[in-house]
Amino acid sequence: MEATSLLAVVILLPLLGAALNGFLGKRLGTQGVNLVGCGTVALSALLSWKLVLDLVQLSGPGHAAGGNFGLHQNLFPWIHVGSFQADFALWLDPLAAVMLLVVTNVGFLIHLYSIGYMKGDPGYARFFAYLNLFLFSMLCLVLGDNLLVLFLGWEGVGLCSYLLIGFWFEDRANARAGKKAFVTNRVGDFGFALGMMMLFAVFGTLEPQAINQALAVPQGSLPATVPLWTLEAAALLLFVGACGKSAQIPLYIWLPDAMAGPTPVSALIHAATMVTAGVYMVARLNGVFFHAEFACYVVIVVGASTALLAATIGLVQNDIKKVLAYSTVSQLGFMFVAMGAGAWAVGVFHLMTHAFFKACLFLGSGSVILAMHHEQDMRFYGGLKRFMPTTHWTFLFATLAIAGIFPFAGFFSKDEILWNAIASQRGGTLIYAVVLLAAFCTAFYMFRILWMTFWGEHRGVPEGHGHDHGAESADDDHHHHAHGDPQESPWTMTVPLMVLGVLSLVGGFLGVPAVLGGHFGFPNLLHDWLHPVFQYSTVALDPTMAHNHAMEYGLMALSLGVAGLSIFLTWLLWGGGKDALRDIFAEKSPWLHDLLWNKWYVDELYESVLLKPLVFVSREVLWRIVDEVIIDGLVNGVASFCKQAADKMGRAQDGDVGNYATIMVAGMVVLLLVIVGFGVGT
Repeated sequence: MEATSLLAVVILLPLLGAALNGFLGKRLGTQGVNLVGCGTVALSALLSWKLVLDLVQLSGPGHAAGGNFGLHQNLFPWIHVGSFQADFALWLDPLAAVMLLVVTNVGFLIHLYSIGYMKGDPGYARFFAYLNLFLFSMLCLVLGDNLLVLFLGWEGVGLCSYLLIGFWFEDRANARAGKKAFVTNRVGDFGFALGMMMLFAVFGTLEPQAINQALAVPQGSLPATVPLWTLEAAALLLFVGACGKSAQIPLYIWLPDAMAGPTPVSALIHAATMVTAGVYMVARLNGVFFHAEFACYVVIVVGASTALLAATIGLVQNDIKKVLAYSTVSQLGFMFVAMGAGAWAVGVFHLMTHAFFKACLFLGSGSVILAMHHEQDMRFYGGLKRFMPTTHWTFLFATLAIAGIFPFAGFFSKDEILWNAIASQRGGTLIYAVVLLAAFCTAFYMFRILWMTFWGEHRGVPEGHGHDHGAESADDDHHHHAHGDPQESPWTMTVPLMVLGVLSLVGGFLGVPAVLGGHFGFPNLLHDWLHPVFQYSTVALDPTMAHNHAMEYGLMALSLGVAGLSIFLTWLLWGGGKDALRDIFAEKSPWLHDLLWNKWYVDELYESVLLKPLVFVSREVLWRIVDEVIIDGLVNGVASFCKQAADKMGRAQDGDVGNYATIMVAGMVVLLLVIVGFGVGT
C-alpha cells in the first residue's frame, strides 16, 4: 500500500471502532469493546509512525530545497459550486506529522488507561465509541488539506466534547456543563467561519498551503493584491475561533466546567489534543498571522493575560481536577504567547511537551480519585505516596516538567517561550513579566498539589463524603476496594502513566535551544523539522538580543530561580503541616483570597452582563411582545377577521325570508345609487 493511501486508513480506523462499539457494543462484550476501541487506535498509531518515516525520507536530498513538502491524498470530490471547489483531501507535512504522532500515541495510551478507569461502567461501550469518534474528528482536523475539512474535524471534536462532558448525564450538573461548553464554542466557531469566508474572498482558496504560499514573500512585504485590513480582520476572526476551542479570554469559561466528564476525557480532549486545536490552526495559517501584525499583538496580549489569570485562580482551588483545568488554560496561554511573538515552532514545541506532562497529570489525578473513592477535594488526601508509588513518581516527573525544572521537558519549551516573549520584535518586557509571574504561579499550585495529595500525613475521606459520579460508581469493583486503604491502580492505568512520565523527562530534548545545544551537541531537531513550514513567517528577534547569549543564560537562571522560590514557598506553607502560615493569606487579604476563590467573579460578571439581559430580552421583548403581541396578534387577528366575515356572510343563507328580503332591498338600493351616480357623472 502506498504511503499516501495510508492517510485515509489512519483516520478511518478510529471511525470503524466508533461504529462497531456504538452499534454492536453490547454484543461484543467488555473484551470485544477493549479490542475494537484500543486495537483500532493502536493500528492508527503504528501507521502514523510509518507515514512520518516516509515523510522523513521525502525530506532527504531528493526534496526540492526551499519549500514545504508533504504527502497528499484526495479521497473524493466534495463541494463544487461555481468557482468554489473543496475536495475531501488529506495533507501530511512536518507540522501535521507532529500533531499526528501526539494525537494517535497519546490517544492510544489514554484508551488503554480507560480500560481500568471505566471498568464496570454501564456506558462502557458508549464511552469507547465516543472516544474513537473523537480521534477520527481530531485526525480530520489535523490532516485536513483545506479549511473545510479542518472545520469538519473542528466541529466533530466539539460534538464529542459535548457528549463526553455530559457522559454521566443522569446528573444534571454534568449535562449543564456539556451544554455550556457547546454553546461557548459556538461563539468561537462563528468567528472561525467568518474568517474562512474572508480568506476565500481574498485568496480564492481554502487551502492553507496555497494561502501561505501566496504570502511567502522572502522580504516580508505584503503582496499588492492582498488588502492589509482584510488580512487583519480575517486573522482576528480566526483568533476568535481559536479562543473558543483553546479556552482563552474571554471564552475560557467552559473548560473548568468540562471536568464533569470522566478523567480520561479530561486528559485526552481537554488537555492534550482538542484544546490545542486553536494553537494548531494559528500555526497552520502562520502566513496570515505573520502579516497581520495587529492581530498578532492581540494574540500575545490575550495569551499572556489568560496565562496569568488562570494561574492565579489555580492557586486556591481544592478540587484536583479544577486546578489542572485552570493549569491547562494557563499553559494554552503560554502557547499563544509564542504564536503572537511569531515563534511558531516554539509554540508547537510547548504544545507537544504539554501533551506529555498534562496528560500524565490528569491520568495521575484519575488514579488518585479512584483510590480515594471518587473524592476530588485534596483536603482529604495526603500521604498517598506510600500507597501509590507509581502514581506518585510519575506525577512528580510531570510536575517538575510543567514547573520548568531542568532537564524535564517543560524547562526547554517554557524557557523558549519566555525568551521569545522578551526578545521577539512583537514581544516586550511587560509581556515577559506577566508570563514569568504565571510561571511562578504554575510551580506553586503544582507543588501545592503534591504536598496536599502525596506528601505529609494521610487524612482520608470521612464516611459518606465521597463523590458520586452517577453511573461511574455502579460497580463495587470499579471502586478498587472502596472501604479499605488507598491502593495503586491496575497495570492498564499505571503503564500509560509510566510512559508519559518518561516522555515528561526526555521529551524536551527534541527541541533543545540553540544556546544550549550548540555547546552540548544537541541539535534542535523539532525546529529543523518544522523549518520548511515556517521559513517565510518566523518573526525576527530584536537585533540587540538576537545573539546576546549571556542575557539568554541569565533569563534561564532567573526562570529556574523563580520556580525554585515558588517550590520553597510551598514547602514553607505545607511542609510539616504549618497550618498557621497557610491561614495568613486568607486572614490578611480576605478580599484577594475571595477574588481568586471565586475565579475573579468572571462567571458572575457574564451572568449579570450577558446572560440575564439576554434572558430578559428573550422573554419580555422577543416572546411577550414580538411573539405573543405582534406575531400571534397578526395571525390570530387574520383568523378572527376571517371567522367574523364568514359568520356575517353565512347569515345570507340561513333560510330566514326576512333576511333575504332585507338583502335584496339593500342590493337594489346600492345598484340604484351606482346607476344614478354614473348617470350624474356622464
